[in-house]
Amino acid sequence: MSGPAGEIYRVDWLPGTDVLHGTCHCGAEHTAEDPTAMWEWMLAHPAGHETRGAGDGGS
Repeated sequence: MSGPAGEIYRVDWLPGTDVLHGTCHCGAEHTAEDPTAMWEWMLAHPAGHETRGAGDGGS
């Protein structure tokens, strides 16, 4: 998905799990099992966006 300013959001499914790994255009990463929660986190920028490592669960 790309926003109006050309921002790139990426969501990958981790094979063999129910886990999604998302990367925001700002570089912050987040994991979640619920696709709706993942997109809400991404689109809530900058709320909850702190650059974090993969797999930490983010918030």
